[in-house]
Amino acid sequence: MPIKAVVWGENVHEQNNKIVAETYPGGMHACIAEALNQDPEISATTATLQEPDHGLTAERLAETDVLLWWGHAAHGEVSDAVVERVCDAVWSGMGMLFLHSAHFAKPFKRLMGGPCNLTWREAGERERLWVTSRNHPITNGLPDSFELEMEEMYGEPFGVPEPLETVFISWFQGGEVFRSGLTYKRGAGSIFYFRPGHETYPTYHNTNVQQVLRNGVKWAFNPMARVADPNAAPNVPVEAAPEKIEERGPKLHAHGEDGFR
Repeated sequence: MPIKAVVWGENVHEQNNKIVAETYPGGMHACIAEALNQDPEISATTATLQEPDHGLTAERLAETDVLLWWGHAAHGEVSDAVVERVCDAVWSGMGMLFLHSAHFAKPFKRLMGGPCNLTWREAGERERLWVTSRNHPITNGLPDSFELEMEEMYGEPFGVPEPLETVFISWFQGGEVFRSGLTYKRGAGSIFYFRPGHETYPTYHNTNVQQVLRNGVKWAFNPMARVADPNAAPNVPVEAAPEKIEERGPKLHAHGEDGFR
């Protein structure tokens, strides 16, 4: 069975910016999904902000192996209920890729627990991405470095937690550097943040970028069954302890009572 990926796109710039519409006639989400579908091991569909539940119902997320997220201009319009639904799916074992300006997306900030801030400049600078973790699955089939002729600059410091691994680091024509490929584990889910993808440039048409996305989906995929309730914090009774014990001392909670949350 192929990996079921859903590419979530904000789909705002495509509607109100001529350059973006010409660069991505079907939307960035459609371009990314098409690149993923070049691999027979991946089956990608799309969802957008404008759909009911932003296209991310509980039923659809339950069937999604890996979710990719691109957002920029409308982070605040994303429903908090959908954000919690997405985070629950990640904690349960769904893989997640956050792309470019999704560093400020609600689900990313929720999962990172930090400001996720950075420096930036929109000047069409040349970017060189360097592989910093050789033989990592996400770098499969890539050269040691590759260039993007024009991209938006993101610069350090990047206000995110220390990652499991830094897979890519970028150098920009203006001199800044940025950790452009970071991996995380949150609950049972694997997360990959990949920086390139400014909407006015044809980044998602780049073959190396497309290869990174396909590799990232395969890396983030978890074939194990989802955790049934990633938020569960059960009160384990004395008789269910792995070793025999006797209850003693004063108690705050009654038998079977839920803890404070």
